[in-house]
Amino acid sequence: MSIRAVLLLLAASIPLEGCQMLSGNRGAREDSAVPSAEFPAAARPVSQIGSSRWSTEIERDRVKEADRAMDLVGVASGMTVADIGAGEGYYTIRLAARVGNKGRVLAQDVIPAVRDKLADRVYREKLDNVSVKLGAANDPKIPANSFDRVFMMHMYHEIAVPYEFLWRLRPSLVKGGQVVIVDADRPTGAHGIPPALLKCELAAVGYSQTGLKPMPQKGVYMAVFTLSGARPDPGAIKVCRG
Repeated sequence: MSIRAVLLLLAASIPLEGCQMLSGNRGAREDSAVPSAEFPAAARPVSQIGSSRWSTEIERDRVKEADRAMDLVGVASGMTVADIGAGEGYYTIRLAARVGNKGRVLAQDVIPAVRDKLADRVYREKLDNVSVKLGAANDPKIPANSFDRVFMMHMYHEIAVPYEFLWRLRPSLVKGGQVVIVDADRPTGAHGIPPALLKCELAAVGYSQTGLKPMPQKGVYMAVFTLSGARPDPGAIKVCRG
């Protein structure tokens, strides 16, 4: 078996707590049985996926971007964290160092070539606490009941079907877990999303905003969310107007 294959199989080592069931007036169904057609589309532009690199790592470290993000949401030794849309792994590498040998990081991307390049980097840097996984545009495809923090850094505006994606993401959080989003305060068609619109979209799927902080780069912010109430029936999701 190739080194890359071994790294990708490591994603299965994070425990999966069984099938998630839809709560709502339709009765119980497995998530996989809920078709994409039941979810509303976003009523605003969606940015095209651009470079797998948001900025140079040297420049981002110069302003201590990752340190500030991890400090603000209390990432600590022993935690299990998902890095969604990990790209070249800027956050993945630094999260791995922060959670340490007793923690776990699952790095996910939707582009196979990017995922493979990150898997190679994880191997070169001997990050034994990191797994690499391929996700989908409508589904992060990460294990249920597993994550203390889910990071989505500089990529939310590229999620083509945000309501479905967020709905399928919800089961991955442990009790008290947080979704951490860093993005730019500009129109969604220009690789950003205004904070008020982001808050509205997550609230529509049952997330409550608990924090909003500026990041070191001009016009960039961090928003933090926790689960609030039951996951809504897909047909009951109210679309936010951009």
